[in-house]
This record gives sequence, structure tokens and C-alpha cells, in this order.
Amino acid sequence: MGGLSSFLEEKKSVPQEPAAPRVTMFETGASSVTASRRDPRFSFCTYVPKSYVHEGGRTYPLAVIVHGSERSMENYRTQFTDFAEQHQVMLLCPLFPINALYQGDQHSYKLLRGHGVNYDEILLDMIAEFGERYNVDAARFLLYGFSGGGQFSHRFLYAHPERLAGVSIGAPGTVTLLDDAADYWVGTRNFTSLFGHGLDTAAMSRVPVQVVIGEDDVLTRWVIVREGDRQFWMEGANDAGDTRVQRIEALQRSLEAHGIAVEHRSFAGIAHDDVTMLEAVKDFFARCLRK
Repeated sequence: MGGLSSFLEEKKSVPQEPAAPRVTMFETGASSVTASRRDPRFSFCTYVPKSYVHEGGRTYPLAVIVHGSERSMENYRTQFTDFAEQHQVMLLCPLFPINALYQGDQHSYKLLRGHGVNYDEILLDMIAEFGERYNVDAARFLLYGFSGGGQFSHRFLYAHPERLAGVSIGAPGTVTLLDDAADYWVGTRNFTSLFGHGLDTAAMSRVPVQVVIGEDDVLTRWVIVREGDRQFWMEGANDAGDTRVQRIEALQRSLEAHGIAVEHRSFAGIAHDDVTMLEAVKDFFARCLRK
């Protein structure tokens, strides 16, 4: 057999590497919402700078913005789009829906662990999934969260400091202090048994840390943990203070006592709303990128 038939037979016998998928202009900008491949109960949206170039090997930094109890992930993406374009940064905003684990579940993600779900690992897999499609420098990323997202972000710092290029923690309603006298979430005495590794305060000290808070964020109604609260009640739940201002100050003192520098930004006349704080967060992120 010869000619064209022989050529086709030879082509069949040589395995061909699949071509790398080309990213088109329609895959930049704001994405649709994508279900997590690890656990489709959770999802994420992204933003890719419109000048993104897939070829050539350039990688782009990543900023992750974690929503609070309102779950407004797409709004946060919109708020950070100007930063993404100016600094050529990818954005990823996860969604941890209410009632994902059981009816009435609003807070599990804030603690990173709950009912067999490891939210920190789900986020890391979302990042890995995103990185398989785009040239994302995901080894270390920027992280911001406000309110419930602030709870997530400071606990993520404890769990994965080696993955962070900087973390901004906004007005968390509860805080975990670096305290071996109390179990998690109030303290960190049993941290190793929950997370499979100990705390690495040396690694944490290498992460730039910012805290942001409104000076008028002093309402206690949604902050004081009541006995019987299904998700948050435990001994010492209110020891860090009665308000978010007091609690973020307690968190800062705890971090600094362990050699972790903290940049504190407070905003006069502001209660529990981060709209006016975001420029300070973006400035902090920009400085982290220059390090």
C-alpha cells in the first residue's frame, strides 16, 4: 500500500498532543458563573483583563474577593474591575450560597470548616481550575474579604499563609485569635487536628496584612454571639469584644504579638459598609504587587 493510504495509516499510528485551547476575545472581561468542579454546590465568577494575551508565556497576578453574608460576588467583581485593568490582574470571586449544606446555613464558609466541607480547599481548587484555562500566577494571590469575607480571609491566612501575596481583612463579626488556651474558632489550640498542620507564624509574618474598619461599626445586634447559636456559640465567643471595632483591634493585637505586622485603616463616619474603603484596599494590593 502506498501513496495517500500509507500516509493516513502513519498519521493514525502517531499519537498527537491536543492543541492548547486558544483564549479568544470573548473569554476576556467578566465571565459567567461557573460551578466548582470539586463541589458544584459552590461556584465562582472571574474577570480577565481585556488586553489579556494567552500566548507568549506571560502570567497574570490574581486577586480573590470573598463576599460577606449578602453574597454579592458579582458586585465585588465590578468594584474591582478598574483595579484589574489598571494593574493587569485577574479576579476570582467565589460564591458560597445560603442553605448549601442544610436549611438555615448562612455561616459555614466563614469558619473554613463545616459539616465535612473544607471551604479553603474548595477555593484553592477553584483557583487551580481557573489557572488551567488562563495564565494565572496562582501560587500566591491577593485576598480581600469584608464582614463574613473578613472572617474567611483572616482564617485563610492562618491555614495557608504560603499562598498569599497579601491579605486585607475587613470588619469581621467574629475573630479567631492566635491563642492556645481556646479551641477553634475562638482560639487555635486544636488547629492542627482540624487543618492537618500547625500554625506557621513565621510564614504569616511574611504576608502583608491590612485591616479595614469603619469607626462607627459599633452595633452589637449581629455581633454578640448568643448561647445556643448553632454555628458560632462556644465558650469565649465574645471575649474579643462586643463590636466589630473592638474585635478587629483584638485581632490586630493578637497578630502583632506573634510578630505579624498589620496595617490598620479606620474610616471616620463609616459604619458597616466597605464602599468607601475599597480604594484603600486597592492601594494596599497595588503596593503588594510591587514587592
